[in-house]
Amino acid sequence: MGQYVIGIDAGGTMTKAALFDLDGAEIACAHSRNVMQAPHPGWTERDPDVMWKAATLAVRQVIECSGVSPSDIEAVSVAGYGGGLYLMDRDGHPVRHGIMSTDARTIDIITEWQSNGIADQVEALIGQHLWPGQTFVLLAWLVRNEPDVFDRTHRVSFCKDFLRAQLCGDMSTDLTDAGSAGLLDPETDTYCDALFELLGLSHLRDKLPDLGPSDEVVGRVTAKAAALTGLQEGTPVVRGTVDMSAAALASHITQPGQMSVIAGTFSIAATLNTTPRRSYVPMLQFPYPLGGYMAVEGSPTSASNLEWVVKTVLAHGQPLPDEGFSDIYERLNEALARRLGKPGPALFFPFLFGGPNGAPAGLLGMTAQSDFDDMAIAIFEGIVFAHKLDIDKVLSGDDAAPVDLIRLTGGATRSPYWSKLFSDILGLPIEVPKGSEFGALGVAICAASAIGAYPSLADAVAAMTGIARRHDCNTDRHVAHIAKFPRFVAMTRAMAAIPVAPLVADTETFHA
Repeated sequence: MGQYVIGIDAGGTMTKAALFDLDGAEIACAHSRNVMQAPHPGWTERDPDVMWKAATLAVRQVIECSGVSPSDIEAVSVAGYGGGLYLMDRDGHPVRHGIMSTDARTIDIITEWQSNGIADQVEALIGQHLWPGQTFVLLAWLVRNEPDVFDRTHRVSFCKDFLRAQLCGDMSTDLTDAGSAGLLDPETDTYCDALFELLGLSHLRDKLPDLGPSDEVVGRVTAKAAALTGLQEGTPVVRGTVDMSAAALASHITQPGQMSVIAGTFSIAATLNTTPRRSYVPMLQFPYPLGGYMAVEGSPTSASNLEWVVKTVLAHGQPLPDEGFSDIYERLNEALARRLGKPGPALFFPFLFGGPNGAPAGLLGMTAQSDFDDMAIAIFEGIVFAHKLDIDKVLSGDDAAPVDLIRLTGGATRSPYWSKLFSDILGLPIEVPKGSEFGALGVAICAASAIGAYPSLADAVAAMTGIARRHDCNTDRHVAHIAKFPRFVAMTRAMAAIPVAPLVADTETFHA
């Protein structure tokens, strides 16, 4: 086919744009770095106009490097991180800096709600835990601290929706973003008016965006956006989906029994269920574009911890060219290959960016006889153990969908040995989907469906995704590695009980 679609994925550190053909093959990709601001301790904000500029640069670069004519690009769509908030006036301009989902300014409000019983009522209404970067919690903070900002606000929006508004003027959102932000009643998939009444936020209800399907054309690229991006004016713009949902679509998650695991900046474990979870309240849950409900657990305990070790410890904190870092990663990968099924006594606790109940990061159990391989296997193993904590939580409860297959995406998939270690520790088959930019591919699939390239979104998923490789659990290696997990859990509990300099916030409540 000679037709193409573009998916934009706006994440925490990078905005990516990727061009795909209608078979799902990635033709070109470009990245542009986002800028985070921390004006006060615990705050994480972003200038929305700078984020839009990063997106325009990425789109322009991907068109230029692909050599594809803009007239052959049939549609564009956007994915973005969930939670946080962006406030827009009637013209789509930001009225303040965007607040990211990693922001922790609302800790005192959450503590207050936990002490007076409001937190329990909220969780019963929306079917997910409170967390600091949730949109309605941030709205409550703004009402208390910046009430005048709402005089200028026409729409409360999310990351992807702000970018889409700049592309075509549409200010709506989809159910995945509204749901992951905790704004929906999971029984009706409509805004939870009872939540806004409970929290005294009913006066903001009319500022919420209209809801619609992820795979729907909602506008056309404006002349202004075309000049900035290189897209052709009038190109259809599709609503899109939150990044976790986009990654699941690109991983061919189509039915209960399949789990999407992302091993990147965050550990993400997402299961598809026929109905909203009730026996266990997950970190978040939202309606899935293919039907059913996706329940998610996550924590900042994944591959970002390996990156920190490489840059800060193994590279001695010195700037290195890309090939220098590649050499270090290759040494680690070779060590992992030698030590699959041969774990040492050391344990790595990947809590550099926050751990359960404040548990600190650490590498314990090394001796004078330990070598590089002992450290390497401990680091890889510890990150998978942390993933297992999230996976075990999302699979708890009577109404959890049993899982018999994991689709793994993220930085960990670059190493086939690390993918094998996931399978060996978790005791389940691991499939690694084809591709690399799964957030962008997920919304490219939505775009292809919206323009009628396929009869349905399900057909688009089937046609545009595939599996690159599969790893089945090795029983002997599973026994060797999983024997250390109880000690990992026990020591995490013990370290959480030791007073240390507090982080801004605990990443999660420890349930293991």
